[in-house]
Amino acid sequence: MFSNLPLNALRTFEAAARLGSFKTAAEELSVTPAAISHQVKTLEAWLGALLFERSGQGVMLTEEGEQLYRQAHRALLDIRRSLESFCPDTASHTLTLSTTPGLAAAWLIPRLGGFYRAYPQFNVRVDTRNELVDLLRDSSIDLAIRTVSRDDPNLFHQDLMNERFAVYAAPERIDAIDGAHVELIDLQWQIPGAFAISWNTWCAAAGCEHWLETARLRAFDDEHYALSAAVAGQGLVLASNVLVADSVKRGELVACRPDISLPGPRYVAACVPGRERQEPVKAFLAWITAEAAATRMV
Repeated sequence: MFSNLPLNALRTFEAAARLGSFKTAAEELSVTPAAISHQVKTLEAWLGALLFERSGQGVMLTEEGEQLYRQAHRALLDIRRSLESFCPDTASHTLTLSTTPGLAAAWLIPRLGGFYRAYPQFNVRVDTRNELVDLLRDSSIDLAIRTVSRDDPNLFHQDLMNERFAVYAAPERIDAIDGAHVELIDLQWQIPGAFAISWNTWCAAAGCEHWLETARLRAFDDEHYALSAAVAGQGLVLASNVLVADSVKRGELVACRPDISLPGPRYVAACVPGRERQEPVKAFLAWITAEAAATRMV
């Protein structure tokens, strides 16, 4: 049934496609680049399709190559996980999670102890970066917590929280707000979709456009630092209700004009289809869904 399948060539192709280089794939598989090229050509001949476009700058997957890569990568990953289940002592108990630095610092990390108490057999490695990780190509990431305006049909999604943006400040700053001398913490939010999150938009909704004429702006390029500045009393911050949830609960921040907020995207947990059934991912999804529900109730 499977006697004619070019399994070695498929494994070689998967490495070359994932790494985007015959040379790097050769290093991973401990063979020569010529051997990688030979195996890829063998697979192309077997399929009757061109999988890579070759040029002096390197190689690039064709449309057929991209389609085969995603299928082969998923199949090989499933095989590896199945084999690990027969050798529990060597199976990985570490879940690699990708999320933004702001969510990690302000929301996830403070709660992570609860996951370890509920599931002491698992470990979570948090990968923080602002750029979007391609889960279909980066097999090192098991699960991503991200904001989305619409779902990717190629990924599994678990809804967590809806995000809204409102203005917050330290309690002592709320009572001392003077429209002529207001201090605003300015942050360029990286928001997917067509959500307009800015001081201009919020002030227009709140009828406070005059603030912008004389406001002193404190510029930050990181969510965590901007929230820390607000807690320290350095001004008003336009921030996500998710990221300020714990600060509000502790009384470090309070809402200014709580009746005015701007809609934002959804937080979801996303992974390559099938990974949600793996034990570490399944456990983490159950835990984080409950945590998100608790945050929505605050």
